[in-house]
Amino acid sequence: MSKEFDHAKLDKIVADAHANRDKRNQGYRERALKMYPWICGRCAREFSRENLSELTVHHRDHDHDNNPADGSNWELLCLYCHDNEHSRYADYVKGGEYGHGKATQAEATHNPFEQLKAMMDKK
Repeated sequence: MSKEFDHAKLDKIVADAHANRDKRNQGYRERALKMYPWICGRCAREFSRENLSELTVHHRDHDHDNNPADGSNWELLCLYCHDNEHSRYADYVKGGEYGHGKATQAEATHNPFEQLKAMMDKK
């Protein structure tokens, strides 16, 4: 009772998703590049037409669908700073703090120096 898989249908779905993503990216990227100077918002590296592909649009709230016309959710970051920002965000989310208030991990209670004073007093 195996079902035959429709590879052509899946390929079309994936291609459409990629096309929609690229179209969405181009829209806000072009607007952000017209709106802001071509400088990384973190490291202040300057860009020209020759290396402009290395300048990315970062969504401050990490929601790629939140693209207000005034550009208030965007900042231009170089590839390296953008990658660093997303790594920091992933660490923050993994820590359990994003959207949940305080971290859900229990605090460490072990004190490796607990007996140190008693050991020092013996000598």
